[in-house]
Amino acid sequence: MLEVGAAKQRFYLSKPYTAGLPVIAVFLVNSLIVMAAVIIHYEFLYRLTLLLPRIQVRHRFRIVLGVGGALLAHAAEVWIFAFAYYLMHRAGGWGYLEGNFNGSLMDSVYFSFTTFTTLGFGDIQPHGDLRFLTGIESLTGLVLITWTASFLFVEMQRFWKPR
Repeated sequence: MLEVGAAKQRFYLSKPYTAGLPVIAVFLVNSLIVMAAVIIHYEFLYRLTLLLPRIQVRHRFRIVLGVGGALLAHAAEVWIFAFAYYLMHRAGGWGYLEGNFNGSLMDSVYFSFTTFTTLGFGDIQPHGDLRFLTGIESLTGLVLITWTASFLFVEMQRFWKPR
């Protein structure tokens, strides 16, 4: 165990951690991951905007399709972050995930879902440079979920005209 801090403050790392990557590399990789998620979200919402008016179903089913499409977009975005966690955890220098985490892709997906939605159970903890990706994923998830809510509100106003 590694002991760090003042006499009364003690922090323990269960795994030895070496210095991470240069800050610019961390920033660039995290930015690319966020940009991929934002582009996926934009494309899903744009395609839904084009598709929903063309569908010949009742207006309430259009909204249900819009919600379903938005959920698919969010799931795809979560998987982007999950692959990043999975690969970074296995690569050296990025840090690691520990706790109720066995290193599998599905554990990375679970961690990504709880981070993206800002649920954060706390059963898996990031260490090292992975902490920056978890913070930016939470912020990205908050922004994209809010964007989806705004999109669905506008779509509801468009299709639910007063009688």
